[in-house]
Amino acid sequence: MATILPHDDARRPLLTRIGGARWVSPLVLLLLWEVGGRTGLIPARTLAAPSAVLATMGEMIASGELGHNVLVSLGRAGVGLAIGVLVGGLLAIAAGLSRRGEAAIDSPVQMLRTLPTLALTPLFIVWFGIGETPKIVLIAVATTFPVYLNLYNGIRGVDARLIEAARAFGLSRGQIVRHVVLPGALPSLLVGLRYALSISVLILVVAEQINAASGLGYLINNARDFMRTDIIVVCLMVYATLGLGADAAVRLIERRSLAWRPTILEARS
Repeated sequence: MATILPHDDARRPLLTRIGGARWVSPLVLLLLWEVGGRTGLIPARTLAAPSAVLATMGEMIASGELGHNVLVSLGRAGVGLAIGVLVGGLLAIAAGLSRRGEAAIDSPVQMLRTLPTLALTPLFIVWFGIGETPKIVLIAVATTFPVYLNLYNGIRGVDARLIEAARAFGLSRGQIVRHVVLPGALPSLLVGLRYALSISVLILVVAEQINAASGLGYLINNARDFMRTDIIVVCLMVYATLGLGADAAVRLIERRSLAWRPTILEARS
């Protein structure tokens, strides 16, 4: 029978932690990618090596090219998202608080949301030209529906007993909406906002392909023409970072604005 030395027992937890770490497999993939790029198994015109991508990113940051185009893309996404959240929120409140509003709004919205947003691109170009307007409108339309659906369901899902209790305390309809219905629907609104943020980044990728003279999409188009896969990967990394950053921002808002709400994790602890 084989004997296990004492120092083997000390090593085993460390090896287990390293083997089970979530960062190991991505690191291995990056190393394989780097080796493939340096040995020529992966040609640079097909996919640049990570070291080349990082070097290109440093050059673009130092020259200010990346920062300028990121700000342009953020402006487009921010304006479109703001319009979408405002329109979706107002429609959800009107449909959620009134039967007449539901009859007038919900059916058209449900029909429109089944249309692929990207399929509307040619129509928006005909209507608004090839400037900034169709890009912003695309983002606004795409982000309206997740906000509307989640907030509408959140309003309709408020516990009727809370409303009855508010009426018993003499609150008016406006006060009930302000102090009971909207706070009760806030978690659903934040879920819709998270969806809208991720969708705004996805639509931005396509919207900036419409005759853009600046922005991340503009950089990607130029890089595609010159087979610069390193620049394309840099822009894709920025898109991913924007999406993660936006989601983290909403999570922070959620933690602070919904601090009163108990969670499953707290209940188990």
